[in-house]
Amino acid sequence: MSTLQQTSSAENKMGTMPIGRLLITMALPMMISMLVQALYNVVDSIFVSMIAEDALTAVSMAFPMQNLLIGVGSGLGVGMNALVSKALGSKDPRAANAAALHGIVLCACAYVIFLTLGLTIARWFFVIQGASDVIADYGHTYLSIVMCASFGLFAEFVFERLMQATGKTIYTMFTQGLGAITNIIMDPILIFGLFGFPKFGIAGAAYATVLGQILAAILAFVFNILFNEDIRIRFRGFHLNPVVIGNILYIGVPSVLMVAIGSIMTFCVNKTLVVFTSTAVAVFGVYFKLQSFVFMPIFGLNNGMVPIVAYNYGAGKPDRIIRTRNLAYVYAVSILVAAFAVMQIFPEQLLGLFNASESMLAMGVPALRTIAISFLFAGISVISSSFFQALGNGIYSMLVSFFRQLVFLVPLVFFLSRMGDLSKVWYAWPIAELVSVACCMYFMQKINRNILTPLRQRDAVTDHTSAS
Repeated sequence: MSTLQQTSSAENKMGTMPIGRLLITMALPMMISMLVQALYNVVDSIFVSMIAEDALTAVSMAFPMQNLLIGVGSGLGVGMNALVSKALGSKDPRAANAAALHGIVLCACAYVIFLTLGLTIARWFFVIQGASDVIADYGHTYLSIVMCASFGLFAEFVFERLMQATGKTIYTMFTQGLGAITNIIMDPILIFGLFGFPKFGIAGAAYATVLGQILAAILAFVFNILFNEDIRIRFRGFHLNPVVIGNILYIGVPSVLMVAIGSIMTFCVNKTLVVFTSTAVAVFGVYFKLQSFVFMPIFGLNNGMVPIVAYNYGAGKPDRIIRTRNLAYVYAVSILVAAFAVMQIFPEQLLGLFNASESMLAMGVPALRTIAISFLFAGISVISSSFFQALGNGIYSMLVSFFRQLVFLVPLVFFLSRMGDLSKVWYAWPIAELVSVACCMYFMQKINRNILTPLRQRDAVTDHTSAS
């Protein structure tokens, strides 16, 4: 098959395949890989806890920086992904290649920044959080390795997003699966020195993490070279274009800021809950672990939806854009309604997975049941935010996240805590989620008015001209 025929085949898939089948084809591999990611995060914590409680605390305190690291890589990947998909939809392979190369350069720059931070402030990051010397030592060892070897993480994001942008999401399931499985297998081997390997302790957990990322990046690169005929990764004759850089950052930076907003929210909520009891903070932490299993499939659905929407935006096919969005709503809401039912029926069993004490059960059961009410509305917010990004309006996504988490959720948690009844605090989540839905509907009206309606009008004119 010629390159032209292969490109046409990819275009037919993104531009003509029935939306229902296309969205499942694009999203299902990502949903599976996201669930694997959620699983290995939990397993990783279990092995670290076997070293010492202080080691587990150190890894937990490293989370905000690790989360920011992932957020930067993911955000730059989203920006590059949207530009590549739009260019392919517009049948402009040169622009698609330029977007891909600029994305690689930006991720390389981001790695240099985190490398510098890993060499200079890793221990200070724990000291400023009030960590003891033992915890700070554990944390410095772990975080400095993760940050200094983060080139694997950034490369993995770049090459996986390039495959997503061209509709080849099945390959990302293998790359992410390889990274997660490598981490799970190597964790106990490197931490405890099994099978003749040295005993690295907490450094072993960090080595296992970065090894998984590096192997996943290598596999993703190979898949792009062998199977991604739409993108040519060649730097010969390449020149930086400030416009392309600006477009990637315009779409991707809001994703980075949303991650930062989430970290700030978590910090503020923990500071408020600890006034009641440390058990309240533990309950909140358990909720976060459980909700990762709930929302990871939704994020995978988003990753499948974004290139479809961006491609058909570039191709000028508004009806396919709208059908993709609406079907994503249906899938997301269905998943979250099922999760809501599980939280209502089995809260004791879910908490039991984390060896919950009697006091934690008494506090956690009503907490899970109340917070889970927010699941009934969250599907609209999550899908809408990614839809805005796919159409190049990532600023809307950032504003929704900002209003939900910092303008409403944090103040609500503080206000309700002043009533002295912890059970009332948990209602802040469903209230904030309702506000988030209202914000999304407002921005969706602007999208309909400024982008989708003019696109439909142009499409109608084109059809009429063709018919004539």
